[in-house]
Amino acid sequence: MTEHRSPTVVGVSTDWPRVRLHVVTGKGGTGKSTVAASLALALASHGKNVLLCEVEGRQGIARMFDVDPLPYEERRLATGLVTDSQSAGTVYALHIDAESALLEYLAMYYKLGRAGRALDRFGVIEFATTIAPGVRDVLLTGKVFEAVERNSRNKGARQYDAVVLDAPPTGRITQFLNVSDELAGLAKVGPIKNQSETMMTLFRSPRTVVHMVTLLEEMPVQETADGIDHLRDAGLPVGGVVVNLVRPRDLKAKDLAAARKGALDAGAIAEDLSKAGIDQDGLVEELLSEARDHAERRGLEDSQRRIVKALGVPTYELPRLAGGVDLGGLYELAALLKEQGLA
Repeated sequence: MTEHRSPTVVGVSTDWPRVRLHVVTGKGGTGKSTVAASLALALASHGKNVLLCEVEGRQGIARMFDVDPLPYEERRLATGLVTDSQSAGTVYALHIDAESALLEYLAMYYKLGRAGRALDRFGVIEFATTIAPGVRDVLLTGKVFEAVERNSRNKGARQYDAVVLDAPPTGRITQFLNVSDELAGLAKVGPIKNQSETMMTLFRSPRTVVHMVTLLEEMPVQETADGIDHLRDAGLPVGGVVVNLVRPRDLKAKDLAAARKGALDAGAIAEDLSKAGIDQDGLVEELLSEARDHAERRGLEDSQRRIVKALGVPTYELPRLAGGVDLGGLYELAALLKEQGLA
């Protein structure tokens, strides 16, 4: 388990009190895995057990928390945020792969322990999941479903108060979760079809939400808007939009306007540098250029922020961390998500 002294935050109410399964998706490069990990830490601040799952085979959780690659096994990972009113809960992690999920499914529902492993040695399992991608998604989401809806078939398994899924990107999330439709042409009857339909009752219920992660850039924002439309068309519940990597907003509007026009007072800047004992050789011009770039970027971000707000869902913002995202950064982001009511 990773040990870290988490920051203390004041308890606030969550926007999603009934939710057990938080699915986190976003366009590649928006930081969805970072947001998923931070959300898990924030949810654990309620003194409860949280499972953080990944399904894309990248071992992103292990890298973020600086631990060894995760097996197909639930592992204690970190302690959640500390609140002012109760002790923190615990975050566990699970790296899900389709082959291991199928072996577990065969053992749990068909008692094929050794026989299932024999099939794996012959490559039958890889063959089955390769020729039928819909089956692969059912196996991956099926394990997530099992973690949320633990029953007597999985004796002695740990019960979780919340599950966070670091899901596939926005462009594939509806297909990934809409397993009953994906299997319609493959399985008309039988246990796999029945399982997929049972899973859909959870995925379409108020106990599940799909959160989108975006940047304040045109392509990620447009993909977020399209993703929300696709989820709604499929009857899947839309959660919030997390705007990630937001630049500082500490400059006044008039200063930003002056920077864009190249009208900042170069003399005053030079005087301030001189008072601070800083060599001015070419520095004023560089600062003015950076200020103009920043002001232009802020203008673009503000226009995209207005589009995000018009999507009609709760929004949350996370800053661009100057030192990058390490374990301490994850706790910092988790505190911000909790303060804003996502967890």
